[in-house]
Amino acid sequence: MSRFHSYMNTAEQLIKNYKGDVPLAIFMRSFFSANKKFGSKDRKQISALCYNYFRIGSAANGVPPQEKILMAFFLCENESSDLLEALMPEWNQQINQSLQIKFQLLGSKFILSDLFPFAGRLSETIDAEKFSISFLVQPDLFLRIRPKTRLGFLKKLEKSKLEYTIKDDDCVVLTNSTNVEEYFTIDKEVIIQDYNSQKVFDFFKPQNATYETPLTTIWDCCAASGGKSILLFDIFNQRIDLTVSDIRPSIILNLHQRFNKAGLKSYKYFIADIEKTGFEHPVEPSSIIVCDVPCTGSGTWARTPEQLAFFKEDSIKDFSDRQKKITTNVIPYLKPGGTFVYITCSVFKEENEEVVRFILSKFDLELLRMELLKGYDKKADSMFIAVFRKK
Repeated sequence: MSRFHSYMNTAEQLIKNYKGDVPLAIFMRSFFSANKKFGSKDRKQISALCYNYFRIGSAANGVPPQEKILMAFFLCENESSDLLEALMPEWNQQINQSLQIKFQLLGSKFILSDLFPFAGRLSETIDAEKFSISFLVQPDLFLRIRPKTRLGFLKKLEKSKLEYTIKDDDCVVLTNSTNVEEYFTIDKEVIIQDYNSQKVFDFFKPQNATYETPLTTIWDCCAASGGKSILLFDIFNQRIDLTVSDIRPSIILNLHQRFNKAGLKSYKYFIADIEKTGFEHPVEPSSIIVCDVPCTGSGTWARTPEQLAFFKEDSIKDFSDRQKKITTNVIPYLKPGGTFVYITCSVFKEENEEVVRFILSKFDLELLRMELLKGYDKKADSMFIAVFRKK
């Protein structure tokens, strides 16, 4: 048996055994740790076959598993491959063609609309076809340059000889496989943060401010890893009175360590289930509440395409219900004239526009901005943001 058939058989077995209970990256790492016979080149090839398989979602479900694996490899790769040359040479000859031509070559075996079968539930401004196509492309890696580190960082960047582009002055775009920790001090010099995550607070930047509101006391109520808190810390030139909270003690512990690296020393924190009925905020009301709620994460699935295969459509309503409970519990702790920022990394309208309508119906808030930050045309994540002011 050729090594290429071995790669295909291994990939098919991995896909069959994977149940979606852990991230695919962890599952595959565990497999390779237990199977030392695979060298780095073998691991790279098998991993690509598995990831590409999940990238085409529910499309081509009617074809045999190994044919679907090869089909996915053909669609997602754009450089000639020894594996494809050995197993499907006619596809290898067309590997650098556009996706539209590849779709035509595959004919009825591959229907793009089957890839993402939840198009009817997308937010109102999303182009379903473009969003589906984005799954076939590996997203980029984005860094945000911290204030006061720009010159030193750029010198390091030039010295690194990495291929990069710079967007919007402080956003660096690298290939996804770049080991940035080898070159830069993460959280001190730069933050690993998706492009649209960097854009969610642009309206707080002085040049974009169109309204007056006190910008001092901030509660990041679903803080997670703290990336957005650090962004606010930088935008407001470190002059913020910050409170962070999360339901998970381990997350708060990691957040402490990250804040220390980022130079964010003075802040309050607490651990609480803000979704729970009867929740009481232990800190004074805030001028700004950031509510980056738990969600389906569907705007990030191009980074974790395995979620396409294991997603349960019923969970959209479950998340929407949770989001309504959370916003109901936290908005009362917003000061008069304060700003409430609702964020998801979801592309589903039930988690986005419908929650906005719920908030407006329940609270005396003015909607200042509502936008789906599209990432599918930037090799980035898609995010939803709505900004309210308390009357």
